[in-house]
Amino acid sequence: MAAVTIKDVAQVAGVSPSTVSRVISNHPKISHATRKKVRDAMTKLDYHPNIMAKSLVSKSTNTIGLVLPYSSNNLFINPFFSEVLRGMLAYANNKNYDLLLSSARNQSEELEAVNRMVLGRRIDGVVLMSPIRDDVIVKKLIEYDFPFVLLGRSMEYPNVLSVNNDNIKASYDLTNLLISQGHHKIGIVTGNPELVVSQDRLDGFKKALEKAGCILNPDWIISAEMLEKNGYHTISMLMNAEDRPTAILVIDDVIAISLIRELVEVGFQIPKDISIVGFNNIYMSEMSNPSITTVDVGIYQLGYQTVQHLIRKLTGEKNVPTQVIVPHRLIIRESTK
Repeated sequence: MAAVTIKDVAQVAGVSPSTVSRVISNHPKISHATRKKVRDAMTKLDYHPNIMAKSLVSKSTNTIGLVLPYSSNNLFINPFFSEVLRGMLAYANNKNYDLLLSSARNQSEELEAVNRMVLGRRIDGVVLMSPIRDDVIVKKLIEYDFPFVLLGRSMEYPNVLSVNNDNIKASYDLTNLLISQGHHKIGIVTGNPELVVSQDRLDGFKKALEKAGCILNPDWIISAEMLEKNGYHTISMLMNAEDRPTAILVIDDVIAISLIRELVEVGFQIPKDISIVGFNNIYMSEMSNPSITTVDVGIYQLGYQTVQHLIRKLTGEKNVPTQVIVPHRLIIRESTK
C-alpha cells in the first residue's frame, strides 16, 4: 500500500500542497476553517507528517525541552509537578509541539543535558523550572542566544522571558491573613535557600511581620530539610519552648501536611493549639484533616502560560510580554482560626 502524501491530503481537503505544509507548520496566517479542512483530511487518510524530514527543511523540531531541576525526585512526589506538567502539555499538544523531559542529579549534569539538547538541535526552545540564584543554565542559554522561558524568575537577569506568581505579595497576603486572625507569634518553614521562590516567599513573610510590628523569633524559622530529617525532635523543641508560635506559614502544602502529622503525633490539635497555612493549593490540601488554608497559585495556568509564551516567541509573534504574572488567591479552610 502506497504511503499517503501531502498531495493526497491537499486533494481531499481541496487546497494546495503548500497550504497543507503551512497547516502542519502551524503558520499563523492560515484561517481556522482551512486548518480544520486540512486536519480533517489528515485524519481521514491517517496521514502523519515526517517530522525528521520537516525539521531538516524548516530547521524546526516542534519540540520543547523541559529541564527538571536536580532536586526532581521530590517533584515527582509533589502533585504540583503533575499539574504544572498537565498545563504545559495541554498548550503544547494544541500547537502540535512535543515536550522532551530531561533530569539530572546535580547542576553539572543539568548543564550537560541542556548542552546536549541545544547543541544537538533536538529542540526549538527550553523551559527551565525552579530557577536558582546565579543560575548557570540561564547564563549559558543567554550566551547561546537560544529561546527559553523560566517558570519562576531570575534575580540576575530580570528581563528574560518568565511566567511566575508574585510570590512576595502572595506570602505577604498569607501572613497578613494570620495577623488579621489575631496571630502575632508566627513561625515559618522555609524551602531550599538557593531557589528564588523560597527567598521571595520568605521576604514577603518578613515584610508583613515588619509592617504589623510583629517580632520574628529566629528560632521559629525552620528549614524544610531540617523538618524532613528530624521532624519529631524539631517540632517537640519548638512547641515545648516557653515562648512558641501560635501559627506557622509553610512554603508548600505537601510539607504542611507532613508538619500537621508531626504536630498531631506529639499531641497538638490543629487549629486549636496552632494554626497552619500552606502554599500552592494542591488537591491534597483540601482532603487533609484538617483541610489546609493555603494560597492558590494557579498551578495549571503556570504550566499552560509558560509553554504558551515560549511558543509565541518561537513562532515570531509580536508583542509577547517578557514577564507574565499569574494571579494568586487565598483559600481559607479549617487549619486556621
